Amino acid sequence: MRITNNMLINNMVYNLNQNLKTLERLQYQQATGKKFRVPSEAPIAASKSLKFNTDISKLEQYRRNTEDALSWMSDTEAALAEINEVLKRAYELTVDAANGTKDGEDLLKIKEEIDQLKKHLVQMANTTFSGRYLFSGYSTDKPLLSDDGTYNIAIKSNEVFSYNIGNLEKMEVNITGLEVFGVDGSFDAESADIGDKPELIKILEDLSTALENNNTDGIQESIGKVQSSQGHILSVRAKVGARMNRLELTQSRLDLNINNAKELLSYNEDVDITEVIMNISMAENVYVSSLMVGAKIIQPSLVQFLS
Repeated sequence: MRITNNMLINNMVYNLNQNLKTLERLQYQQATGKKFRVPSEAPIAASKSLKFNTDISKLEQYRRNTEDALSWMSDTEAALAEINEVLKRAYELTVDAANGTKDGEDLLKIKEEIDQLKKHLVQMANTTFSGRYLFSGYSTDKPLLSDDGTYNIAIKSNEVFSYNIGNLEKMEVNITGLEVFGVDGSFDAESADIGDKPELIKILEDLSTALENNNTDGIQESIGKVQSSQGHILSVRAKVGARMNRLELTQSRLDLNINNAKELLSYNEDVDITEVIMNISMAENVYVSSLMVGAKIIQPSLVQFLS
């Protein structure tokens, strides 16, 4: 087959373009630090990157869920701690009232403080987190208790919601007000209706009535009830604390998994800048050499071209 000058020039232009494309690709890698820009340049690597990015997105969502759950439970723990302080103060006042040295006026002063502690319990029962009521079960848009200390909503003990904190892994984050405050006579009730009296509120109201009437037996009985209530709140706090510990461990694990996934993604996508700079230098030399060779190809005279 006769090799014509036109064929030589076409081949030269094609090869120059290929060398120029190689140089342009390397310059892109240097500028962005990435090995490829479209899947067709590296189909397998692009597929891996897609999977890594999906994994990272899921892990980061689990991480956000864990942070939100921890914040919810931290506020719950703070509210329970404050409720415990209210009961601790009520216990101190009740023991003081029962020592037999207080007259009627002293007992009325203690009653006034007990009434204020009851109001504070109502306030703590209606604690919110980001606009949602902590202890209202599924009815997070409604306060748990009315101003008079009765249940403002109907609530069940199983109104517990969970956060996804991992693949097929969930964590219950809320404690229902029924579990914390109970219902008249019990902390183990399954449900409470609107208007029912929480056990914690009733204990303080009965104590207030006993103080008002100078009822020694009633005051003595209240000592045991308040002390028992403290033990109940401590057990609820222990449950919350155990969940928070697990969430913190999960948070640490998710951080590690996210970092590992990002390292794998970086290994799959990122270039070695030093190597790229060396390749650019080589590609530039090849391109310049190609131009020099091409210049010789297109130099022949008309006689040489016709021969």
